[in-house]
Amino acid sequence: MKSFEIALSEIRAQQSPRVPRMGKFLLGIFAALTTICMILSGCGHASLDPRPDADIAPQHLFMFSALRTLGPATGLAALRIDLGRRLYYDAHLSENASVSCNSCHQLTKYGVDPGKPVSFGHNQRPGGRNSPTVYNAGLQFVQFWDGRAATLAEQASGPMMNPVEMGMSGPAAVLAYIRSRPDYIRQFRVAYPGASDPITLDHVTNAIAVFEAGLQTPARWDKYLQGDTSALTDAEKQGLRVFLRTGCAACHAGTAMGGNSYEQLGASRDWPDHSDVGRSGITHQAGDVMYFKVPILRNVENTGPWFHNGKVQTLDEAVRLMAKHEAGQNLSDAEIRSIVVFLHALTGEIPRRYIQPPPDEEPPIKTAKSSSAPGQMTHSTMISTSKEGQ
Repeated sequence: MKSFEIALSEIRAQQSPRVPRMGKFLLGIFAALTTICMILSGCGHASLDPRPDADIAPQHLFMFSALRTLGPATGLAALRIDLGRRLYYDAHLSENASVSCNSCHQLTKYGVDPGKPVSFGHNQRPGGRNSPTVYNAGLQFVQFWDGRAATLAEQASGPMMNPVEMGMSGPAAVLAYIRSRPDYIRQFRVAYPGASDPITLDHVTNAIAVFEAGLQTPARWDKYLQGDTSALTDAEKQGLRVFLRTGCAACHAGTAMGGNSYEQLGASRDWPDHSDVGRSGITHQAGDVMYFKVPILRNVENTGPWFHNGKVQTLDEAVRLMAKHEAGQNLSDAEIRSIVVFLHALTGEIPRRYIQPPPDEEPPIKTAKSSSAPGQMTHSTMISTSKEGQ
């Protein structure tokens, strides 16, 4: 056990878990090298390893890293987390006080809008893309499917003013509502001391981002990476082998098991649906057509339906399509099931105490234009990964 952890730490110290954009060529090279390593270790000659209880050698796991345990927040960080949590749940940050961040990224449901291909905004109009999980979103190198926000804070403001999502007319409407509440005024003053004007949009989005950064879900997978080889079942270890041999780790690596790069949907075999061209819609570059930020795999069994359009209804089908179109492999049903079994080990614990919605507080002094429905805050506590559907 100890030698496993030491060896893994030594290998990881020489590797970078974050890769900007690998593309077809590097993905193929990575998959080939992984296959060679698996063959040399005695498990690449068959669809499933004859010794499913065998642990994966540390050198095959250099591309992954475990979540670091977050200690309790103190000082200004704790004050900003509390403020961000409250903002995250507050439906008054939307037109007509109808939706909050949590409406589309439900924290008690692994940070998604469960079962819905796309979410619906303040006016009941559907978004353009599936709402991804907000859990572990801070581990990603950019936000949104097309990467148009570089940070959690930058991402947080997008949905508020998006006409399809939260529908506020602009920053002035958001700040007018916040300034109408004495309790918010007090919170901003203590959370951002010394500021000539503590109530700014930058402080609003910063508080939400600080809260979101704590939305992490440690799983049995982390224990395995830390050296506890009993944390995974024999079937999950077997699935990990198939996952590695198929080349899945070329894109789904790092701490979040993804979220580290843009990749072409259809890198190996053309993706049949080009109605959403991905990142090129932002960059207007032909080379970015069908490139999307790679989604993270943590909690993936609970974040369906899958893909940017939410059209894939089962995890088995999602694995089959990725193997075919990204890795160029037609997996057997047994291999697909084996990978799905491994993915169960990525399901973590929801931090229920951390996400507890704040109690109802005093109503606004006056109703801002964007919050025509007076009354109490709704229970919405989700990370601001905004309705990434847009």
